[in-house]
Amino acid sequence: MGVVPIQRALQIAQEAELDLVEVAPNAEPPVCRVMDFGKFLYERTKKEKEARKSQTKIEVKEIRLRPKTNEHHRSFKTRDARRWLEDGMKVRVTVRFRGREVTYPELALNDLREVAEELSDIAIVEAAPNMEGKVMTMVLAPSREGKKKAQ
Repeated sequence: MGVVPIQRALQIAQEAELDLVEVAPNAEPPVCRVMDFGKFLYERTKKEKEARKSQTKIEVKEIRLRPKTNEHHRSFKTRDARRWLEDGMKVRVTVRFRGREVTYPELALNDLREVAEELSDIAIVEAAPNMEGKVMTMVLAPSREGKKKAQ
């Protein structure tokens, strides 16, 4: 309708039995629209709900190891990690030290490297092995190629 005085705009909205809604208050002159405001709010909340539904929540699964965990048990855990990575989840691999084991972090580092190597076809190392107190952690994320193979 172009530039219209406020009184005229209110009159137009009243005649149409709708609301006069200010859309862009910072524009010069401010932009208003004649619409059903209740319907507008309803549709906006509906769109927001739909957007929330379509969002993907990235889940982080965890496998726990010890420096003394043998090959056989580690293979079970890496098999679980492989399944989770194929499903698009991240995997945190933790090695927990007890007692004097903490003096040999290279054992845990080797274990974490082997797990990363085993899963290198479908995962990338997102967070390199890091020592925090008596726990060494590493985070694996699904790689792009791995997702394509799974589909």
